[in-house]
Amino acid sequence: MSEAVQTSSAFTPRVFSGIQPSGGLTLGNYLGAMKRFVDTQNTGVQSIYCMVDQHAITVWQDPENLRRATRELCAGYIASGLDPEKSILFNQSQVPEHAQLGWIFNCVARMGWMQRMTQWKDKAGKNSQNASLGLFAYPALMAADILIYHATHVPVGEDQKQHVELTRDIATKFNHDYKVDFFPIPEPVIEGTATRVMSLRDGTKKMSKSDPSDASRINLTDNADTIAKKIRKAKTDPEGLPSEAKGLEERAEARNLVNIYAALAENSVDAVLADVGGKQFSEFKPMLAELAVEKLSPISNEMARLMEDSAEIDKILARGAERAREIASPILKETYKIVGMVGS
Repeated sequence: MSEAVQTSSAFTPRVFSGIQPSGGLTLGNYLGAMKRFVDTQNTGVQSIYCMVDQHAITVWQDPENLRRATRELCAGYIASGLDPEKSILFNQSQVPEHAQLGWIFNCVARMGWMQRMTQWKDKAGKNSQNASLGLFAYPALMAADILIYHATHVPVGEDQKQHVELTRDIATKFNHDYKVDFFPIPEPVIEGTATRVMSLRDGTKKMSKSDPSDASRINLTDNADTIAKKIRKAKTDPEGLPSEAKGLEERAEARNLVNIYAALAENSVDAVLADVGGKQFSEFKPMLAELAVEKLSPISNEMARLMEDSAEIDKILARGAERAREIASPILKETYKIVGMVGS
């Protein structure tokens, strides 16, 4: 066992996060993830952002749609402000070290841990015997996504926090079982006003591309007129806006629209309400629509431009995969040595 493995007790700060390329990027993806990725990139901490296409196939995907969705997600990352020269940007399947470490973590993780995962219960439900093995085991691959880079911080939405907790459990058990301090114990990073953007038609449900109603979400591919129209028709209540956040506690739709405004304006909810408290939604919605169009139209326009040149997107992803493997390959090789794989 190498000296570096035995004595490594401090890890260079490194950020990793990924999004499934399942198509239909929304305002929720932008505010809950991509905008925050850009903010992190600009702090100077090494940032690695991935299109997790191997996770996507835990349920059946049309191959052509998956290819398009992967490129569209890459376009969305770049249009939102991610710089492929500052951040490492790639799709998961081009870096085989993810799956290779994922197998080792399948052997570290316990069945009980996987059975407790909320997303397994929600997605498999009563039909669990017909769900894929991949859907059951993919949290171990998610742990590998993070730890193959020795990532120390993982920006996630609140609904993904359990996956980071599982990653911490796997890293802890691996280090304990092999008596090493090799994998960091990563920290989930959950911050920002609108880390969980809700439906425009039902403020108690998360904004989702799978909602049957297109009016429930703002897509990053929507044009300016569509964005404004959806906000004008967003569900609200008859009361005016309060002057402080406490007044939004029992008003899901009102809270959602104020949160979206605050996040787009890069301001706090309290600061927004100090300005708009007392206004009716007939006054506030046009303000929100104008701000949303100002922030999102450049993204949709740039995404459309990028999608016209798939070869350029593929080139960016291939270069990102090369850079990712420069980090991942030595870590996997050392992992193999630790577990005793001959010839590694």
